[in-house]
Amino acid sequence: MKKAQNRRSFLALGAATAASCTKPVATSESGAHMRVYGERSPHETSARVIRELTASLGTGSSRTPLHEIYGTITPSALHYERHHSGVPAIDSATHELLLHGLVDKPIVLTMADIKRFPAFSRTYFLECGGNSVGDQQGTPMPTVQGSHGLLSCAEWTGVKLSLVLQGVGLQPEAKWMIAEGADAGRMARSVPIEKVLDDALLVYGQNGEALRPEQGYPLRLLLPGWEGNTSVKWLHRLHFAAEAAMSAKETANYTELGKDGKAQIFTFVMEARSVITRPSGGMKLPPGGGLHEITGFAWTGKGRIARVEVSTNGGATWADAEMQSPVLSLALVRFRFPWQWDGKEAVIQARCTDETGYLQPTHEELVAVRGRFSGYHYNAVRPWRVAVDGAVTVA
Repeated sequence: MKKAQNRRSFLALGAATAASCTKPVATSESGAHMRVYGERSPHETSARVIRELTASLGTGSSRTPLHEIYGTITPSALHYERHHSGVPAIDSATHELLLHGLVDKPIVLTMADIKRFPAFSRTYFLECGGNSVGDQQGTPMPTVQGSHGLLSCAEWTGVKLSLVLQGVGLQPEAKWMIAEGADAGRMARSVPIEKVLDDALLVYGQNGEALRPEQGYPLRLLLPGWEGNTSVKWLHRLHFAAEAAMSAKETANYTELGKDGKAQIFTFVMEARSVITRPSGGMKLPPGGGLHEITGFAWTGKGRIARVEVSTNGGATWADAEMQSPVLSLALVRFRFPWQWDGKEAVIQARCTDETGYLQPTHEELVAVRGRFSGYHYNAVRPWRVAVDGAVTVA
């Protein structure tokens, strides 16, 4: 009789497990909840902060909770995104990519065609050119998610665009590539051919799975180290031309400005930058002092980070932080620094140097060169103030 009861219990548990594949929650005979595999614990609440830009219908963005990220890889569900004309619903089975212009053999590729090329996977950061726009203009956001959250890092999988171009015969006159997306606004960017042949990717995978729709499913361009919107999403057309087709919007917005207000129109690379993510704005340390770990990210569009330094006295002195291995090119680097807080008010900040010798500037140094109202490619040091009661705010 006991064996029969055990068998019935086992079968009931199996039925509950099978039901959990189609229902959010199932219950076994014992009353235990059987959760769908892959769901996060309900006690974990980290999420992207979504901001709709109502000036134009269908535009918006969402920011990564950098202060709650472990390691350096951003989970796909928490990766930042920016869209200008909504998020299109595209069927990968019918999606096509047109390559035309100054090529010998114009071609239309299906997703199946693209996936027949040798796959290439690499970890790269992605950052919006407008990340931290408020910092430069004197209106900084109070948290690191608000100020730096248009930044993420993922393992991307796709095909080297240079390999695809071997079959179409790129003509010598081709100096620019115009990449266009299949969103309602036909978002497009012009890319110098040197970058195209260097490390440009046609990406269909992110962190081991297909791209999420907000990340450009089923296909996006990825230009490692360059401002995020050059990595055109929902990619459906590549036109090769002798001249750039820069729109007025591109020229005016997606660039640094000099103090005279003139746009430096071909500055695509994201320069070296770092930020402390813990402790950071909105957090509170236990008052009275004690040992705390200062940690955050450093990154550069020019290769590898060579050094990260931390100051706990407002920049009066600096000490080297430990960089977590491996230190990859064009990827986020996690840094760590042990801090024995004495319980008094303190200002903590980080700065980095990349392999070219470029040192991350202070806010004052950057504004002296660009002025206060140039909102793009801002990469200055971000200080945080730790009060006596442990509250962390913008310094």
